[in-house]
Amino acid sequence: MNHLPKGYRAFVIGASGALGAAFVRQLQSDPRCGQVVAVSRQSSPGLDLVRESSIKACAQALSAQGPFHLAIDATGALTMNERGPEKRLDELDGAQLLDLLQLNAVGPALVLKHFTPLLATNQRVIWAKLSARVGSIEDNRKGGWYSYRAAKAALNMLVQTAAIEMARRRPLAVVAALQPGTVRSPLSQPFVGNAAMDPDESAGRLLAVLDTLQPTGRAQFVDYLGQSISW
Repeated sequence: MNHLPKGYRAFVIGASGALGAAFVRQLQSDPRCGQVVAVSRQSSPGLDLVRESSIKACAQALSAQGPFHLAIDATGALTMNERGPEKRLDELDGAQLLDLLQLNAVGPALVLKHFTPLLATNQRVIWAKLSARVGSIEDNRKGGWYSYRAAKAALNMLVQTAAIEMARRRPLAVVAALQPGTVRSPLSQPFVGNAAMDPDESAGRLLAVLDTLQPTGRAQFVDYLGQSISW
């Protein structure tokens, strides 16, 4: 990360997942990174996306280690309650939809609420949130996956809205929703098997893309190749 201050501090939320752990490894190997804090449900303090009190307490505990220059939220879930994405409208279940919205949109929005105050001011900072191409309304050409698509579309709107507000206090902030590609992980394995990218490759490419992005006062929706995605 050549365009962040030397000795920059970072935190990764969702560090126990395949991509989250890969981000931690990549940042630990960067000689310009002074500190990387790995946050997950298993960390101390832990963070539970469905409990705002947990999110708030974790942010308060990390505040003494800041200010931070790079924030990566690598949380997310495609399957819940042992159910995969819907293929047809008649498979849509209201409770499942709400659960996926809670984990993929509401929780990350509350993370933004409590963790953005930890970012440095008057310096280049980056807030990156893993999203998904299927959250693009414009790019939806196949249908299906109702709950996951809706949750990621809601997430994208929340990230965009937060980015506009963040720019007022941190005009040098870069905010990005990221499409990591199809990555080998427990999340993707039932759908793609092993025909997917290694998590470290995806994380490395995404960090390289983030390093090139410039502040625009708005969020940017990009993939691991640096290509823009329609919202």
